[in-house]
Amino acid sequence: MDKVFIKFPVRIALLGCGTVGGGVIRLIEENREYLQSRVGAQLEIVHVLVRDMEKDRVPECRREWITTDPDVALGDDVDVVVEVMGGEEPARSYFERAIERGKCIVTANKLLLAKHGPELVERAIERGVDLAFEASVGGGIPVIRTLREALTSDWVETVHAILNGTNNYILTRMRDAGVSFETALAEAQAKGYAESDPTLDVSGHDAMQKLVVLSMLAFGAKVPLSDVPVEGITEIDQLDFHFADRFGYTIKHLAIGRDEGERLSLRVHPALIPKSSVLANIDGVLNGVFLRGRALGPCLLVGQGAGDMPTAVSVVADIVDVARSKIEGEPGLSTRAIQMKVRPLVPPSETTARYYLRFDVDDAPGVLGRIASILGEQGVSIEQMMQEGRALDAGAPVPVLIITHECLEGRLGLALSAISREQFLRGKPRLLRIEEI
Repeated sequence: MDKVFIKFPVRIALLGCGTVGGGVIRLIEENREYLQSRVGAQLEIVHVLVRDMEKDRVPECRREWITTDPDVALGDDVDVVVEVMGGEEPARSYFERAIERGKCIVTANKLLLAKHGPELVERAIERGVDLAFEASVGGGIPVIRTLREALTSDWVETVHAILNGTNNYILTRMRDAGVSFETALAEAQAKGYAESDPTLDVSGHDAMQKLVVLSMLAFGAKVPLSDVPVEGITEIDQLDFHFADRFGYTIKHLAIGRDEGERLSLRVHPALIPKSSVLANIDGVLNGVFLRGRALGPCLLVGQGAGDMPTAVSVVADIVDVARSKIEGEPGLSTRAIQMKVRPLVPPSETTARYYLRFDVDDAPGVLGRIASILGEQGVSIEQMMQEGRALDAGAPVPVLIITHECLEGRLGLALSAISREQFLRGKPRLLRIEEI
C-alpha cells in the first residue's frame, strides 16, 4: 500500500545563508522526494533571513524567500527555525523569540550553545519544543546523536576528541612535511582550511566551546566557558615532534573530558599520544571523537568536522527529526531527555598525569643534575631524560628532554617556576601532557 502523506508541508525559516546555509538549501531542494518519504510531509523553505539582499547565493535559493526582516522569518507561517548565522547576538534573541512562539529550532551555533545552552534547553523544554544541535560539534560526525540517543542507557566515562580541523591539519603537516607552524598555517589558509584570522582555532577556544557542548550530553553538565582550561598549538615546533617521535608518540590537539564522580575534568590542549592510539592517525582536516562508556567500552567516531556539505548533512538530519516529531504530535520529545546540573571542575593543579618537558639550556656541567634536583624537591619523578647533542655554536642552547612519571600538575608547576629562575635556562620551559589513549 502506498504511503499516505500529510497534506500540509513543514515550513522552514533559515536564519543565515552563508556556506552552511547554502548547503542546507541545496540538500533540501536536491533530495526533496527522499526527504518527504522520511518525514511523511514535504519540507518547504518559506523564508531565508539575510543581512544583504543582493549578495550572490546558491542557485537553489529563490529570490522570494529572502528577507532582512526577522519578524517575517519568525512569523506565524513558520514551523521550524534553522539557525546557521553563528555568533551570540542576534542569534540568541532570535532563539528566545522562536521558542516563545512555539517553534522548533535546529542550530549549528557552538558558541551560543556553549555560553547559553543549558538556559536555552530549559526554555525549550518548558515550551514543549525541540532544540536540535547535531551540527554544532564535529560537522557531519553524528556525535550529538550518539550521545543523546545511542548511549542514553550508558554512562560516558571519558571523551578524547580532535575537534578542530584547522589545528589537526597544521599539526599533521608539521609532523609529515617537517614544516614550521607558520608555514603550515599559511598552507591551511591557502586551502581554505583556516580563516584569515585563525585565532579562535589555533588558540584552542573553538575546540573548547565544542567540548562544553559535548559535556552537556556526555556528562549532563552545566559548565561555564571561563572555567575550562585551554591551550593552543602556537608554541609547538619541530623539535617537539622530533622528540615525541623518539619517545614513541605523536602530537595532537585534544579536547578531554573525564567523569570523576561529583566533579568533572575538562581541558583542551596539545598532548603527546602513543603512535598506536586510535586518534594518532586521524590526520588532515578530519575530526575524531573517542568515547568510553561504562558498559559499552570504547567507541570511535571519525569524519569531516567542517565544510558546507558535511555540516549541512547534520543540519538537515536534525530538520528531519524535528519535523517528524512535530507531525507525529510529539514536539520537544528528544529535548526533554537532556538533563543537566552544575558540576564543579577539577582544578588543573589537581590533575595527575605524565608529562613531556623540554628545557633549552646552556651547554654547561651540572645543568641536568640541577633540573633533576628541583623536580625531585617537588616529588616529580623522572622516567626518561635526554640531552640532544651539544651546541654547535659557542653560547648556543641545547635541549634537555624529560618524560616524568605520574605526578600532580600543581607540584610540577612549582618545580617549573623554580627552574625558570635558574640562570642556565633559555626561554620558557615547554610542558606537554601525555595521554595514554
